[in-house]
Amino acid sequence: MCKHCIKEWHPAICANKTNIKLKKGDLLFKEGDPVEGIYFVYSGNIKVYKQWDADKELIIRFAENGAILGHRGIGPNLNYPISAAALEPSVVCYVSMKFFESTLKVNGELTYQLVNFFASELRKSERRMRDLAHMPVKGRVAGALIKLQKQFGTRPDGFINITLSRQDLASFAGATYETVFRVINELVNEQSIKLSGKDIAIINHNALNILRQHDN
Repeated sequence: MCKHCIKEWHPAICANKTNIKLKKGDLLFKEGDPVEGIYFVYSGNIKVYKQWDADKELIIRFAENGAILGHRGIGPNLNYPISAAALEPSVVCYVSMKFFESTLKVNGELTYQLVNFFASELRKSERRMRDLAHMPVKGRVAGALIKLQKQFGTRPDGFINITLSRQDLASFAGATYETVFRVINELVNEQSIKLSGKDIAIINHNALNILRQHDN
């Protein structure tokens, strides 16, 4: 928000924002909650997810530094259609919906960037629904690992720079824990990936790409 707002608006942002500290596992808001405002990630990592079944969730995306949260509540439906929870200690900036709407009216560049962001999110959601409907689990797991490496990069030791539980990986791939556990073991045996505890390194990127493209 600060990046795309005019400088004259920055004092108003400082006067209306609130910083919120989250511990690992803390819920920022949950699906069905009434919309009260918008959040921006200062530091840490937040998972954005939707209830998939009675006891399952589908992770939509991971929000890092600078990412916006709660924007899906903008519009006539004043309830959050998704939930957000901290994967690690995080700090988010909160502004009320009333102030955010005033900010959009005053700052054309921010409004333009938000429209572009919505369009990008829609394209990603359409691809995600297509993949869930047509792509077998092994291809979805391969695609999930490639997306994680692209978003978070790798550490000096070659492992993807995010540590996820197998349950969260399953939720991101849109599969059950048991199926993802089996697929991960298959990929290890095929020497496409290697493991160190919960950490995963891609050692044969082409093999995962082929899986994703073939299964799609």
